[in-house]
Amino acid sequence: MAPFLTSDISEKETDRKQDASAANGRESITQLDNSDQAENHVVDTEFLIVGAGPAGAALACFLGSYGLKGIMVSSAPGTANTPRAHITNMAALECLRDIGLYDELKKLGSTGADHMQHTRWCHSMAGEEYARIYSWGNDPKRKGDYEQASPCEPFDLPQTILEPFLVRHAALKGFKCRFDTKLVSFVENVETGFITATMLDSISNQTYQIRTRYLFGADGARSVVVKQLNLPLAVQPGQGIAINVLVQADLSHLVKNRTGNLHWVMQPDCEHPEFGWMGIVRMVKPWNEWMFILFPNRDYDRSQSKPSEEDYLARVQQFIGDNTPAKILNVSTWYINEIVAEQYAKGNVFCLGDAVHRHPPLNGLGSNTCIQDAYNLAWKIAYVHKGLAGPSLLSTYSVERQPVGHSVITRANQAFRDHFRVWEALGMLPKDLSERKQILQELSSATAAGTIRRQAFQAAIKHTSHEFHGLGVEMNQHYESRGIYTADEPLPYTPSSLTAEDSVLFYEPSTYPGSRMPHAWLNKAIPEAAISTIDIAGNGGFVLLTGIGGGAWKDAVGAVAEKLKVPIRAYSIGFRQDWEDVYFEWESVRGVDESGAVLVRPDRFVAWRASKVLQDEDACASKLLTVMNSILGY
Repeated sequence: MAPFLTSDISEKETDRKQDASAANGRESITQLDNSDQAENHVVDTEFLIVGAGPAGAALACFLGSYGLKGIMVSSAPGTANTPRAHITNMAALECLRDIGLYDELKKLGSTGADHMQHTRWCHSMAGEEYARIYSWGNDPKRKGDYEQASPCEPFDLPQTILEPFLVRHAALKGFKCRFDTKLVSFVENVETGFITATMLDSISNQTYQIRTRYLFGADGARSVVVKQLNLPLAVQPGQGIAINVLVQADLSHLVKNRTGNLHWVMQPDCEHPEFGWMGIVRMVKPWNEWMFILFPNRDYDRSQSKPSEEDYLARVQQFIGDNTPAKILNVSTWYINEIVAEQYAKGNVFCLGDAVHRHPPLNGLGSNTCIQDAYNLAWKIAYVHKGLAGPSLLSTYSVERQPVGHSVITRANQAFRDHFRVWEALGMLPKDLSERKQILQELSSATAAGTIRRQAFQAAIKHTSHEFHGLGVEMNQHYESRGIYTADEPLPYTPSSLTAEDSVLFYEPSTYPGSRMPHAWLNKAIPEAAISTIDIAGNGGFVLLTGIGGGAWKDAVGAVAEKLKVPIRAYSIGFRQDWEDVYFEWESVRGVDESGAVLVRPDRFVAWRASKVLQDEDACASKLLTVMNSILGY
């Protein structure tokens, strides 16, 4: 028998509009009766997501927010058993905020100075400290940058907590989730538009088929979907392996004066095992669960060395630096990759997350980028599926997100390479122990060589701010595609002087089409709870923002929304308008006149803007209709 109950089979919209079928150039899936299901072992669904990690589970949540239902499968026996990803940045949190999950996730995460204030370099957790740097928005000189960039704040949320939360929410929204279920292969029928996936239930060892409209490959670095699609991969040389050792140890007696969630441990004056040259101690659960990330020697041969649990525990104890009891919970290995797919989709098969961008976790861009991939894709799938947009809108997913993936894998790997400067200054690189000791001693010496080494060490530490305060690389994403309308812009897009100076460190809000919707606090003339511009956008629809004198735009929105049957809301921001520009922040970033218009897509990226109001409502409606048809692929 197929490993699904017949009540789980039908996941399609029975009232789907005929014009949606026409937009897709196909007919709706024919409902199979129960006897057909049992005989043919075929399960019908509109959406099949392969992978239940941050990318797949987030996609299911976002699709579910549009009332869409489907099936999500994972070859794993359950959600993540080790807390791989953890730093959750504002760009990703804004996506989850749009579907009402931010406040709950914030309660589950660790925030504030006690948990994320610093990144440290030390001889051991209990021992001497070499240096520390403010991180994740806690630098007094950068706090304002973070607060002005978003209504969200970054926090530490281990993948072991995030994944179950997202899977549960997806299930509540109508996505059936099956673990221990492997995708074997799939076939796309161009004539019918159906994709038939062959699945293996790892528990019963039975195979069956799922027939779907859309297949999503969120199945990680060994993606079966990417492999079968034969997506071209841009591969740079890897930087070796790392070993994650999950440890239970109460280090609460050490953290009072060592606040932070990342602690680089380096012992240049000691011999070290081949498998654990140096490492990072990372807080998982304050303060009794920790991840010890070990970096082996560059020439380490795994086939010739198989450390025992006792070996790992001995290295963990050396990293702790006192007699605190420790217990190893899990050991796993990962590769420091620099790989990105050159395209993310073919036909109605779309790939996202680690399946298409593989890189080390530095800068904390991993699961965050996965979530943003899903957010970009979900509204496009929903609009095309419901007949609100033409199929060509789906082609903009790869065009928009692939450059982001490329920038992410480049930045993460560069952040790893940046640490070589720290290792060199501390004397970690020479193989000879006496040479390493001499270099470490030189850092304390009152000599010209000592001065030079201290200057090099300080410069190297300060440069890591590109990793720990990379607000720009998190928030500066800019899209160029058919889903963005720039025909009315007099000049091509150019980064601001601040971001041009350092696009990794600094974010500068902009309403130039293709940019992230800027955040500004709004309120009413009679004050209520403040609301962000971020929160009046999104929610599954377009929004047009105007100001005093822009009433014709608001009238035009009603006419265009009715004609296209697309949700478009309109608000006026300004003195005694729908919303008050409380701190005059919107005025400083809106980029158009008071009577102008800024059109924002459902994923909260600016789609188009007009510098000022046109001569009348008809002219505004005509222009807006042209813009919307272009964006929606008509």
